Amino acid sequence: MKKLLLTIAAGCALTLSAHAQWTPAGDRIRTVWSETLDPANVLPEYPRPQMVRDAWMNLNGLWNYAILPQNAQPDGWQGEILVPFAAESSLSGVGRKVGPEQALWYERSFAVPADWKGRRVLLHFGAVDWRADVWVNGTRIGGHEGGFTPFEFDITAALQRGDNTLRVRVWDPTDASYQPRGKQSSHPDGIWYTPVTGIWQTVWLEAVPQQYIRNVVATPDLDRNTFRVEAALSDAQEGDRVRVTLLDGGSKVAESEALSGESAELFVAAPKLWSPESPFLYDLEIALVRNGKTLDRVTSYTAMRKLSTGRDKQGIVRLRLNDKPLFQFGPLDQGWWPDGLYTAPSDEALAYDVEMTKKFGFNMIRKHVKVEPARWYWHCDRLGIIVWQDMPSGDGNPRWQDHQYFTGEERVRSAASEACYRKEWREIIDALRTFPSIGVWVPFNEAWGQFKCPEIAEWTKAYDPTRLVDPASGGNHYLTGDILDLHNYPAPELYLYDAKRATVLGEYGGIGLALKGHLWNADRNWGYVRFNSPEEVTAEYAKYAAILRDCIARGFSAAVYTQTTDVEGEVNGLMTYDRKVVKVVEERIAEINRAICRSLDDAE
Repeated sequence: MKKLLLTIAAGCALTLSAHAQWTPAGDRIRTVWSETLDPANVLPEYPRPQMVRDAWMNLNGLWNYAILPQNAQPDGWQGEILVPFAAESSLSGVGRKVGPEQALWYERSFAVPADWKGRRVLLHFGAVDWRADVWVNGTRIGGHEGGFTPFEFDITAALQRGDNTLRVRVWDPTDASYQPRGKQSSHPDGIWYTPVTGIWQTVWLEAVPQQYIRNVVATPDLDRNTFRVEAALSDAQEGDRVRVTLLDGGSKVAESEALSGESAELFVAAPKLWSPESPFLYDLEIALVRNGKTLDRVTSYTAMRKLSTGRDKQGIVRLRLNDKPLFQFGPLDQGWWPDGLYTAPSDEALAYDVEMTKKFGFNMIRKHVKVEPARWYWHCDRLGIIVWQDMPSGDGNPRWQDHQYFTGEERVRSAASEACYRKEWREIIDALRTFPSIGVWVPFNEAWGQFKCPEIAEWTKAYDPTRLVDPASGGNHYLTGDILDLHNYPAPELYLYDAKRATVLGEYGGIGLALKGHLWNADRNWGYVRFNSPEEVTAEYAKYAAILRDCIARGFSAAVYTQTTDVEGEVNGLMTYDRKVVKVVEERIAEINRAICRSLDDAE
């Protein structure tokens, strides 16, 4: 892990003159991290912590851009955009709405390092919202649909000596189509936010051997004290082997080899367990070996932990971590930024929300209808936060069918809409399943685009049986999955109970406090309830906590408080949107939360 912490990007080619030309767009509030942002060194950290190589180049920085009618092609450029910030964001330097009738074009040049000769060159995109088409030196190398997942292309054949030209076209219909979009809206207001169009995660190049490791997934099995490691390979030959080494602080714990296409299994007699109190991570080394020669090598990490449900001594079904009841308690975390929208202005900022969640005494985060960059989940892994991962919602106007249990009407989607949902949900799980911190998959929220819920929940569980499934957080409820999830604002209320599944409070709270000087809107700010000082907010929070403690004794096994920060017009965060002010009495909140997280310690 030390190597990952110290790794920085190589080959950033921006100049000081480019720095001087870039300025943030608009006059909205900003975070402290954006106030010191250097456009010549934007998000320089290695973007893929779960599979690390040395030979890579960061392509973040100033690119040319043009916003044009959908069918037009650029014959010139309208200015520069700071990648990876969406066109609508302040930090892009553009601050312009794109919309479904237009396309966003990007272009930049790059040169491949001389010492990459003889290797393949992969072009990686962390995420682009929504449809991306990519050209290198005028050759179209591919496209991708999906706003929340990474994708890559082998661009070796399109490269030339010296400078190369990379061009990207992006189209994003936002709420004019059925694709997953989360809280983006063409008319932001209330709980709906500014659209995000274009590249919003790191773009980077990577040099790999002719035969290389494409992907690694390590799956812990606490019941057998083993890790199963699967490595997907490119151009493997018969007889190729994968060697996997498990390390603890540099010391070898276990090693195993498997033939290409098979899983390597590592046995650990007395494994160190991962938990919020002790988030221990093992290091991994994975090598592709042919006839005793190492062709490729990557480093990764994993953790031993088990997620399950089981009855306590009262017969209540509880969530369990490592075979022990654990009350999972954390904030609804939307992951929005006033200056970068979907994109945190720095890795320090990205980690900050997770660090503050720990300081507030929580042990869980519900990542709400958004997917974060890989480094965010790594921060959760290393800091010890369980993640409930939502599928970003989409297709139609979101609605909450309040108190329509088991019979509420579902969305009737077109075949194309269903296929889009299934493809993107599978890609999200594939991208994130290697992170130990992810404990629960949440396919739907409050009936927003919810369709065929039992089928989707059962597919999710079958696709990843190592995690729990919350089929519909606060939405139409079916007898499927591992969890019954209720929403209630502002105070907790246990108004339904499932004797066969874990019953949780997927959202509550929303205590509002508007602080002048830290507001996205001059007016039109709201919370579910409103108060005038941190002391008043804390008193109300404590009142709800007492109600929650009573509900835990009667059946709740987890709870999610709304929310980590203010977001645009919502002022019900524990922190302001610019992260400059904590809006509660921090020590008192942490004391309350730690007690709630320990509330099931004696449940067995």
